[in-house]
Amino acid sequence: MMGAIVLSHRWLGIAFCLLFAMWFASGIVMHFVPFPSLTEAERFAGLAPIARGDAITAAIDAVAVSGIKDATRVRLIQRGDGPVYVVSGPSGVRAVHASDGADASVEFPDVALAIARAYADRRGLDAAHAMIAAHADYDQWSVPNGFDRHRPLFRIALGNAPGTEIYVSSRTGEIVLDTARSERGWNWVGSVVHWIYPTVLRSSWSLWDQIVSTLSLVALIAAVLGAVLGVVRIRIRGGLISTPYRGWHALHHIIGLASTVFVLTWIFSGWLSMDHGRLFSRGQLTSTESGVTNAVPDWSTAPSVDQRPLSSSVREVEWFAFNGSVYRRDRTGLGSQTLIKAGETARNQEAAFLDGQDVLGLTTRLAAGCGAASIVSDNDDYAAQTTVPGAPVYRSRCGDLWFDIDGADGSVLQRLDASRRAYRWFYSALHTLDFPVLMARPFLRDVLIVGLCALGLVFSVTGIVIGWRRLRATFAA
Repeated sequence: MMGAIVLSHRWLGIAFCLLFAMWFASGIVMHFVPFPSLTEAERFAGLAPIARGDAITAAIDAVAVSGIKDATRVRLIQRGDGPVYVVSGPSGVRAVHASDGADASVEFPDVALAIARAYADRRGLDAAHAMIAAHADYDQWSVPNGFDRHRPLFRIALGNAPGTEIYVSSRTGEIVLDTARSERGWNWVGSVVHWIYPTVLRSSWSLWDQIVSTLSLVALIAAVLGAVLGVVRIRIRGGLISTPYRGWHALHHIIGLASTVFVLTWIFSGWLSMDHGRLFSRGQLTSTESGVTNAVPDWSTAPSVDQRPLSSSVREVEWFAFNGSVYRRDRTGLGSQTLIKAGETARNQEAAFLDGQDVLGLTTRLAAGCGAASIVSDNDDYAAQTTVPGAPVYRSRCGDLWFDIDGADGSVLQRLDASRRAYRWFYSALHTLDFPVLMARPFLRDVLIVGLCALGLVFSVTGIVIGWRRLRATFAA
């Protein structure tokens, strides 16, 4: 039995030692440089004030001409070619011009280039040498599934000092991603290698999922076998822990013993990052719950909220349904907005955000036994983040099922059942050390993450040396 463990660990270690080293090293990089994304602050900073005028029609008309039968949200934004409605629903998204309801998708490079330049100008980015770099469904930074409804994407290189590249949706003409040269460079040695994320593989989600999940599981088995051997081979000499090995093997044994708990929990939690519903729930709404939250609203009530004129400082208007009512959301700043509820009197229809009673009304339709909604605090163990600074996040506990609702736009941020709450600790806490006590002390958390990953990297390097010597001796013989 022990002989089988030794052989299995030896050859699995040889096969995976480089992968282990890569995971630990790239994990340090990822902690400081996340995968490229367009933050809400960046997106909103690039929006222009909406040009007011008789050309702006009502949201109900935009829904009608869009052809999206299951439309649940409508947004009005200002593009360089005029105000545009973006109508979205479970089946897809489509943009139409507010002036005449004509299709506002972006087909031609010159239109995408003009949109990118206008966005860059509002962000204070130099775009004097901007040019179309690509028009494709996928590249290294746009492989996540969240971009699917916007493909193909126009990638515009601004040609400025930071090497900024901007991605324009061909469906809506919106900016959906931006990257900088340094960000891309660090991610090649961070997220890309850590997630095994080459475009050719990640563009097929199911294939990528199967390969990375399998590799992670085999790596976990190799780590467990090594931990068993490490404990079994411990020697006690003079009351101190010792090792029977010499040289690199001794170093591998001692460092392995010192890092066993971290290596096992980190590799285990890394494997769980690829769980995707295999052992734990995915935190997604059921079809019944989705039918409630994504119910097609009665858009005929929308004109009642459109009687109020737009402010000159409004940069985005959104119409959405929440708990059976249609709301209009006027955004004048990243953290400033006004909600107008259809059917309310003029005096009572305006508020900055949804309140607890609104949330309770929705969640009682989602599940039974819901208590009063409470506001999620920053130091909550299961914190959910809104993209609007200052907006409340409400938690409604319906027995063992929790729902977190964004007070800014009514979206369901989290669905937490017992399985999902357990997953938060087994994966997120163990893998990123986002324990509340450490989140409140970011510098200490940084030191722990860098120190532990560095320890794991040194341990992996000893395995690489041992593995190389073993292979050289085997083939030399």
